[in-house]
Amino acid sequence: MSYHHRAPFRTGHRPATRTGRPWSSAALAVLIAIAGAGCTSPRADIPAIGEVEADRLLFERGAAALDEGDWRRARQYFVEIRDNYPQSQYRAPARLGIGESYEQEGSTEAYVRALAEFQDFLSLYPTHPRAPFAQYKLGMVHFHQMRRAERDQTETRNAIREFENFLDRYPTDAEWMSTVQARLREARDRLSEHDFTVGHFYYRAKFYPGAVNRFRQILDNDPEYSKRDEVYFYLGESYAVGQAIAEAIPYFARILEEFEASEFADEARVRISELEARLDR
Repeated sequence: MSYHHRAPFRTGHRPATRTGRPWSSAALAVLIAIAGAGCTSPRADIPAIGEVEADRLLFERGAAALDEGDWRRARQYFVEIRDNYPQSQYRAPARLGIGESYEQEGSTEAYVRALAEFQDFLSLYPTHPRAPFAQYKLGMVHFHQMRRAERDQTETRNAIREFENFLDRYPTDAEWMSTVQARLREARDRLSEHDFTVGHFYYRAKFYPGAVNRFRQILDNDPEYSKRDEVYFYLGESYAVGQAIAEAIPYFARILEEFEASEFADEARVRISELEARLDR
């Protein structure tokens, strides 16, 4: 969205006509009425409390506003249900709608509020059919805030924790299971990529013991890391340069066994031949 520069408001001057004479009170009243006619009150379409199916109308309007990305208006409808319709069947999903509106808003403050809403939902409705969705959303709020691999990974760890909580609490949920598993894999990959960045730094600095420790830590903590071939290669190289040839060869071999199409495969074959030749001397 672009913003155009506006001249600052001037104080001490009355609005003037083209001839320089001030507007009359009557003219100003007409202008205000015209301007007001184009501005709908934010509560204009909120049905009166107790009106037939008011809660349903509020929920439908809130859902529509959420789909349109009008988060504040959506929250207004959902909050109306939460605060004024305690027995409504729409009250629980309205609470989720409030959380979603904050999540989609996407600011740091909004994410804090979204976490609070989803946590409150799980506290109030632990057995509700939508509880798995609330738990999934807790993970997603942290997921949205994950930083690049070279930066702090606090939010990545938080996302992993909440997704793992989902797997522990709702192991039979079919609706969100595959999505949670995919997002969990992405979060774990991000954390392992962070550790790889550190290990690769040690490797480039020729601090091979530190590189070996960090690369092995990745394999121990995340044996399904999507880029294991890269870890295997640099772990093998770290061992080889450090003269631990016997330890290096198996990692090059694992590239060929697990990642036949890896970009490191050809070089791994070469390194295996070289290292085996050195062992035979």
